[in-house]
Amino acid sequence: MFDNRCSRRRGDRPWALELLVAGWLVCLLVFSGGAMGQVPVENARVWPAPDHTRVVFDLGAEVEHSVFTLENPHRLVVDLRNASLKYDVTQLDLGDSQIRQVRSAPRNGNDLRIVLDLATKSRPRSFVLPPNDQYGHRLVIDLVDSGQQQKQSYAPVMSNNSSSGQRDIIVVIDAGHGGEDPGAIGPTGLREKDVVLEIARDLQKLISAERGYSAVLTRDRDYYIGLRERTEIARKANADLFVSIHADAFFKPQPRGASVYALSLRGATSESARWLAQSENEADLIGGVGGVSLGDKDKTLASVLLDLSMTASMNASLGVGGRILKEMGAVTDLHKRQVEQAAFVVLKSPDIPSLLVEAGFLSNPQEERSFRSSAHRAKLARSVFKGIAAHFSELPPPGTLLAWEKRRKGDELAYKIRSGDTLSGIARRNQTSVGRLKELNSLNNEELQVGQVIRIPTS
Repeated sequence: MFDNRCSRRRGDRPWALELLVAGWLVCLLVFSGGAMGQVPVENARVWPAPDHTRVVFDLGAEVEHSVFTLENPHRLVVDLRNASLKYDVTQLDLGDSQIRQVRSAPRNGNDLRIVLDLATKSRPRSFVLPPNDQYGHRLVIDLVDSGQQQKQSYAPVMSNNSSSGQRDIIVVIDAGHGGEDPGAIGPTGLREKDVVLEIARDLQKLISAERGYSAVLTRDRDYYIGLRERTEIARKANADLFVSIHADAFFKPQPRGASVYALSLRGATSESARWLAQSENEADLIGGVGGVSLGDKDKTLASVLLDLSMTASMNASLGVGGRILKEMGAVTDLHKRQVEQAAFVVLKSPDIPSLLVEAGFLSNPQEERSFRSSAHRAKLARSVFKGIAAHFSELPPPGTLLAWEKRRKGDELAYKIRSGDTLSGIARRNQTSVGRLKELNSLNNEELQVGQVIRIPTS
């Protein structure tokens, strides 16, 4: 309750007005918590990743901060202005991270200093996040390992340029979200990041067990990876296909079913422009289309080569996406019965066919219950695997064991025309010419009919 300093009494004289106003200000600060009150640090989490460690502090409000590093020994110092610690940071689960110990102490009266003792030299980056559905204000600090030997979340794979001509087909599987980003959350709390990681692990086991295939996970534990970093992992692994696994959500519970997305034309155009606008990208290899370097090409030729690469990747994505969608339709409901196209960042690799698979709607109570079943998740993974295998069995990438075995069986393979196919597109995908296809199939023009079977040279 307010005491008599906070209420105006009959008979107050004018000379007491300043004291009265001051009393009111004190009361406002005390009883409202006040803008001058210290911001509490309420919780903290550590997310170890292969090449960095993420530390997240939950805050009662937005706070000013600064970070700097010290050596001998390696330390990271975090200063929070006008903040107080309401959480025992010494109890943090540091897991398999580079942080060895966390200490804290008040500083300059109202400020707070937190010190992280580190095992290795690290490069920090920090930013604040506004509240969302799950968390309030947060301070995020990434400790990027500056050492020469960075841990890898994936095993080394056979190079796409293997001289034996019998390399594995390499599929990179991306479990969406992770770490501080839970993705969609179902009605009973099931998190997308956990569901898709289990499906991705199942899919990796299936692909890796198949002769002539290798599978790579972008993440094999609960941590976050940037969207561009996910496609970069695929490039470093020399991937023939990139598949990102997600679970959908909607503000109503009714929508259900799986979907498959490939890159849209708008997304391809913007990505092509981004690559050509950045000089460091010009030296990168378009590894999925013959290892063409853009570094020594003029802008016009580089643009043409990049457009050809993007078009070939999109066509291949639509082909394998249709196969996956067909197989998924045999084990679950489909939200869309054709491959959708959108400008998702993880699909924007110019040289790698890329797909985003929405395995269902976590916001649908029935589908959330299904996602809790390991048997259902295994069925989804198997359906994606069967679609991938069906596509590459018909159109194996050059230089792979599957392509070599096809050549041993004969110089041609049969291909059934699907909606959207063109003779020039089929020629590009199979590294042959339109003239060769017309000659082999006695075609007078380039017109094709859906369901028509043509012969394609494999050598």
